[in-house]
Amino acid sequence: MKNLPVLYCGILFMLIAPWCGLILGSNVQLGSLQPGAAQDGDPLYPKITGGLAAQGREVYTEMGCVYCHTQQPRPASAEILQLQTVKTNTTSRTELAYVSPDIARGWAKRGAVPRDYIYQDHPLLGMFRNGPDLADIGSNVALSMPTSIWHYQHLYDPQITSKGSMMPPFRFLFKMQKIGDHPSPMAITLPDSEPIRPAPSYEVVPTDRAIALVAYLRSLNQDYELPEVKFSQ
Repeated sequence: MKNLPVLYCGILFMLIAPWCGLILGSNVQLGSLQPGAAQDGDPLYPKITGGLAAQGREVYTEMGCVYCHTQQPRPASAEILQLQTVKTNTTSRTELAYVSPDIARGWAKRGAVPRDYIYQDHPLLGMFRNGPDLADIGSNVALSMPTSIWHYQHLYDPQITSKGSMMPPFRFLFKMQKIGDHPSPMAITLPDSEPIRPAPSYEVVPTDRAIALVAYLRSLNQDYELPEVKFSQ
């Protein structure tokens, strides 16, 4: 019984030491990070996400997207040899470089770094990759510009845009409504193969939650370089 205080102190130390190492240590290393520029005079990144995109982030979390999609593209890891464009202030050249599978798949142009997440209280890094990494999906011109139709079709039924996808349909984020004097500009086009289509004189339009979610997806953009990382790294 005489050693109980020592025992309690030892247990307390064992609980506090890992906490200090993980929490305090990380805060000392990363807590002072601020937006940065790849070179002097360049714009500062990352930017704050607000407005409709911030609301869409909540929908993204509610829908459980984080369980199948990550937002942490891996850095170059000498796994795949691929032609890459290397740019400087005055010229650009193409050369062979080893890139990560994420870069090779076109999911990202570089790996993620801690500075990318400084404005996120709870970074949605993800748990599994049943689907592609989404950290840079907003910069994918083929999917995001000039309209959001691809994203709406993909949410309504992933088979429309990605045959064989294991992603479930999110049709409950849409509603069918009677067409008024003119079709809604938000109405989505569905192929004849879609099993659940609106009846004649009706149309499918996204709900506010779908609109916010797509705004968030289109805001996901790591199409910028930082002091510690450049494209294809």
